[in-house]
Amino acid sequence: MRDWDINIYRGVLTGYNDAFIIDSAKRDEILANCQTEDERIRTTDLIRPILRGRDIKRYNYDWADLWLIYIPWHFPLHEDDSIQGASEKAEEAFKTQYPTIYQHLLDYKSDLSARNKAETGIRYEWYAMQRWGANYSDDFNKPKIMWKRVGSILRFSYDDTGKLGLDSTCFATGAEIAYLCCILNSPMGHFLLKDAPKTGTGDLLISVQAVEPIKVPKLEDSSVFVTYLQRYTAGDKEVEKEINSKIYTLYNLSEEEIEYIDNTFI
Repeated sequence: MRDWDINIYRGVLTGYNDAFIIDSAKRDEILANCQTEDERIRTTDLIRPILRGRDIKRYNYDWADLWLIYIPWHFPLHEDDSIQGASEKAEEAFKTQYPTIYQHLLDYKSDLSARNKAETGIRYEWYAMQRWGANYSDDFNKPKIMWKRVGSILRFSYDDTGKLGLDSTCFATGAEIAYLCCILNSPMGHFLLKDAPKTGTGDLLISVQAVEPIKVPKLEDSSVFVTYLQRYTAGDKEVEKEINSKIYTLYNLSEEEIEYIDNTFI
């Protein structure tokens, strides 16, 4: 896949999930406490649905009703390239423009300040996430494949709703995402990933280094896989047999090879 027009990234890292990850009830409470309609609108945009590695399923996901308070470094002045390091100016702007969210995070200030002491309060403000995808934050809004970064079971979900992923996930954006999602979820895809690095406990580490080297046939027209994906996510689980059969055809496998992969990689 090195020759494909795709980008692979890791999810965001908060450094202290208790402060940044909330359920819908807490989200509603925060929005209700906003002092003005303008603040409520700005705050709504700041709280985004989040997926964890455990939420990822085959082709789809089970959203756990969780939201991430998405705070980049130097927010809300994060697009000001002149800011280097933790900024009192940025904090004052945050406190003024987002007072309700600021107060929520202020309740966790001691724990947030204790994160990664070489960086918190030095490279970025105490209220910011530890890693927010600075170079690829917009890619979360693109159609993408998401998967659990470490685990014993391979599952790849498709998302085109702009959900964020925690650092327990990786995701890929770019060309032919529906087709690649079908490949990776198939027994053939699992066979191609069999040599992925492993952790000390034997779990697979599905990082960029694991996904990039696999060989995927290029197609002149991959629209059939878009249809397959739509059928599967609409509830037609029987279509998976068609997907796997089509993929075996693309790799020109013998009956013996197909039987081996079917019986070994599920």
